[in-house]
Amino acid sequence: MSPARTTVEILAPGPLMTVQDLGRHGHAHLGVPTSGAADEAAFRIANRLVGNSEDAACLETTLGGAAVLFHGAASVAITGAPTPAWLDQRPVAFAERLYVKPGQTLQLGRPDYGLRTYLGVSGGIDVPPILGSRSTDTLSGLGPEPLTPGVELPIGTDPRGLVGCPDVVFSAVPSTLDPTVRIHAGPREDWFAPDALQTLTSASWAVTAETNRVGARLSGPLLDHSASAQLPSEGMVRGAIEVPPSGQPIVFLADHPTTGGYPVIAVVHAADLGLLAQARPGTRLRFAIARQPSAGQS
Repeated sequence: MSPARTTVEILAPGPLMTVQDLGRHGHAHLGVPTSGAADEAAFRIANRLVGNSEDAACLETTLGGAAVLFHGAASVAITGAPTPAWLDQRPVAFAERLYVKPGQTLQLGRPDYGLRTYLGVSGGIDVPPILGSRSTDTLSGLGPEPLTPGVELPIGTDPRGLVGCPDVVFSAVPSTLDPTVRIHAGPREDWFAPDALQTLTSASWAVTAETNRVGARLSGPLLDHSASAQLPSEGMVRGAIEVPPSGQPIVFLADHPTTGGYPVIAVVHAADLGLLAQARPGTRLRFAIARQPSAGQS
């Protein structure tokens, strides 16, 4: 008889708790979004701290308020949006490896800033993969449902273990209320009024309450289209800034669709995608054209 598997039970999911890994790659031609962790840097740090491989599945929470009960011993780490946390009502550290005993409960408060917090567990969350990923995709419905109280999730056995893994890392989520996000112009800059890109990079934009894992919806001055012609649907990437007829931009995030029908004025620099993933409603942000490396720089 095989031993019973260690599980973690969801006591409270907060506003939204999902299982995430690095996503479903290679299926966009079938209309399957990539999905995966919204803030990949924070996600990778959580796995690094607990000795998992980089793509092991973690729990992604939104605006904290979560509580989980461990039915077995595990190493855990909390990264992303910094939140107070308690293990059986005793405060525990952020961005450090913690050891949890069977029967202990880990609770997360509300982040002081940022939006999404990650809970990495040694061995990873071992739900069945769908199309090569364990991620919840809130747009297509692929993967496990958003988590609810009473759900028990199996914990796997990652082959790496803790050898050579750090006990503490620096996990930074910018605390500024007015972050600057680097962008690359185009590919459909010519579909906009001549001053649209200047407007995009000179204005302050507010993240609206309609923001979710699909995209960050922004409010600010209008970005006018140069013509009323219809753009054929074309492929979308994470970070694409699409502008519908309303003139208010949408920055596509992890669960974005594979195609879109409105012009994309610019694309967020890959290293700055975490800024959008952590921008909660009410955050004000600015865009700046990313500097190109000079000759001889990589």
